[in-house]
Amino acid sequence: MNPLNHLHRRTFLSTSSLGIGSAVLASFLEPSKVRGDDVTADAAEQWRGVVDPLHHAAKAKRVIHLCMAGGPSHLETFDHKPKLAEMNGQPMPESFTKGKPIAQLQGRQLKCMGPQHPFRQWGESGQSIAEIFPEIGSVADDICIVNSLKTEAINHDPAHTYMNTGSLISGRPSMGSWLQYGLGSESRDLPGFVVLTSIGRFGQSQPIAARQWSAGFLPSRFQGVEFRSKGDPVLYVGNPPGVSRDSQKQVVDAVGRLNGLRNEVVDDPEIGTRIAAYEKAFRMQAALPELMNVAGETKETLELYGTQGGDGSFASNCLLSRRLLERGVRFVQLYHRGWDHHGGVKRNTEGTAGEVDRACAALIKDLKQRDMLKDTLVVWGGEFGRTPMAQGNGRDHHIQGFSCWMAGGGIKGGVTHGATDELGYDAVENVMHVNDLHATILHLLGIDHERLTYRFQGRDFRLTDIAGEVVKPILA
Repeated sequence: MNPLNHLHRRTFLSTSSLGIGSAVLASFLEPSKVRGDDVTADAAEQWRGVVDPLHHAAKAKRVIHLCMAGGPSHLETFDHKPKLAEMNGQPMPESFTKGKPIAQLQGRQLKCMGPQHPFRQWGESGQSIAEIFPEIGSVADDICIVNSLKTEAINHDPAHTYMNTGSLISGRPSMGSWLQYGLGSESRDLPGFVVLTSIGRFGQSQPIAARQWSAGFLPSRFQGVEFRSKGDPVLYVGNPPGVSRDSQKQVVDAVGRLNGLRNEVVDDPEIGTRIAAYEKAFRMQAALPELMNVAGETKETLELYGTQGGDGSFASNCLLSRRLLERGVRFVQLYHRGWDHHGGVKRNTEGTAGEVDRACAALIKDLKQRDMLKDTLVVWGGEFGRTPMAQGNGRDHHIQGFSCWMAGGGIKGGVTHGATDELGYDAVENVMHVNDLHATILHLLGIDHERLTYRFQGRDFRLTDIAGEVVKPILA
């Protein structure tokens, strides 16, 4: 019997300081593959996706999801309500709220709170946007504002879960994971699904859990990978002092050979995935420093975003997201934690808007200048909106009607879709459920949302669950 068959990988790595960095990084990037006969082919090959060919012609190749965590108020951002201003301080009519879910205001006297910031019309299209967003206003003709979103969860964590997975039940795959599974990635050296986070200075910063970018019951190779916004984007990416890249490659090759010998005995498809993980980790050691080095960016580009890069800000993450897309990453999520304004909504919305406004517009302009906006879909929005009723000098959670905007990748620019009622309480015109948003995103990427499924526990699951319609009026 070959004695190498009894040499476990853990034993080998524990005696080799050179391999620790790659081992930890590899396990972080691509944990053990589980379930799914359709993904048990040679894992050393780059995953190309199960939607091959595409279900129909795609308008978008990649997605940036700008997640405004905490629930930005639609009434201070993109949904102008003059009637609500007229009724400021008056009792909220019971006809609007009776039988509707309310979060922290349940059982309290409900009074109208008028919009706290003035609105104006922007661009040739004349889109109505609050004046606290002058830079987004400058790209009004490139974006489609949706003022009729609805969701199902009235508290933050389940609402994030619903926005990411289309389900209230934790453990379902996230949108980025579905895209990875369906389309694969164009990058060999970087993960196909990357998450970046930043924290605002105004309002509460709701926690964000890694399960929001989980692969759920999909094989875990499709999960999102969180990059740090400062320093090394991934821990253990650098070699320790005195270890050359050639020495590191020798360790990776040796581990690969040991895994191959073991696989000859047990024929375990997880081992193939592990070999590919080590190899990707090694490639990332070269790719990540180049990715993070913005020295090659022009002065004009850095000024456009308002950052020198690497400072952990939302602006820095927006610049990094464009660089990730250029290197073949399929799906990037940017969470900015700072929109939970139960109090001080006037001051705090202005402050948080100031943290994201310039960079959001810069991303649109930068992509457009590089001829990338036409096939990059940008989505901006939170997990829900805020109530037209006052909570002191703030607003409570609201799921009956709220706003987002989209741009590029086959989206019609310069239009506003849908509307809430005159007080901004309920979506009443061209209602767009979160399931419809997901169906539309998949459609733009060439995927029929009803056909991208995965069988788990005897049932075929999909991102849109048993609902969802493509919102065709917003398509270019």
